[in-house]
Amino acid sequence: MNIVLTVVNITAPVFLLAAVGFIWVKLGFEYRVEFVTRMAMTLAVPCLIFIALMQTQIEPEALAALSLASLVAYSLVIASLFLAVKALRLDVTTYLAPLSFGNTGNLGLPLALFAFGDVGLGYAVVVFAVMAVLSFTIGVWIVSGGGSIKRVVREPMVAATLLGALFLWQGWETPAFLTNALDLIGQMAIPMMLITLGVAVARLNGKMMRQAVALSILKVILCVAAAAAAASLITLDPVATAVLVVQVATPVAVTSYLLAENMGLMHNRWPGWLSPQPFYRSSHYRLSLHL
Repeated sequence: MNIVLTVVNITAPVFLLAAVGFIWVKLGFEYRVEFVTRMAMTLAVPCLIFIALMQTQIEPEALAALSLASLVAYSLVIASLFLAVKALRLDVTTYLAPLSFGNTGNLGLPLALFAFGDVGLGYAVVVFAVMAVLSFTIGVWIVSGGGSIKRVVREPMVAATLLGALFLWQGWETPAFLTNALDLIGQMAIPMMLITLGVAVARLNGKMMRQAVALSILKVILCVAAAAAAASLITLDPVATAVLVVQVATPVAVTSYLLAENMGLMHNRWPGWLSPQPFYRSSHYRLSLHL
């Protein structure tokens, strides 16, 4: 009974906040995905990442180990899913990126926070930051066929990750007033993403569900195996191992959805190869709504 109660206490806030977005849409109230997406991707989440990295109490050795384990895990995930997608004769451009990069933001972060406290959140932010960098580099490269380091560095989430890592490495801290302001902004991120998750579910199209469920099960199996192998290879502590497995194995859901929305909404001011119009209209975008 205590185990069940613990699981309920951990997962209930996630489902309740998602239910808020679901019910909000079903009642016919307006929900501006454009505004929420822009706010989350360019302000709230970068602030959350920066503050969490700057204030994390993780030892430098543990931080380096978790970062390396995350890179190893995602490398194994991408390689195994690439082989699986090819074996199933599915389009790599459409399926590989959303299957590889999970919902480490609006599901992984709150789950880690509720399950393992601030330490778990610190670990989860590290994995999320690695995933964000990979998603904006390898992920975008997969669906667009090209890449630009300058464009990637200018992404708010990637810039916040690099800046937060620099502050953590040097032991720097922003002034108290600025830290408090950034912390307040970052606190919007998790509720905002969970509510948006509920909105996305409410607007979900029921087509292709059988395929989506089958691919999601395959994703979980391969991701758990890859994360466990990486944690064993790098030798992480139990909490870091648990967080890595949870983060890497999170379902697709809104992570790809928000990225696709953000890229589509910002197409008028994105230059060159990264003009997201083709991506926004691609089957990858539509698939993210199902997975």
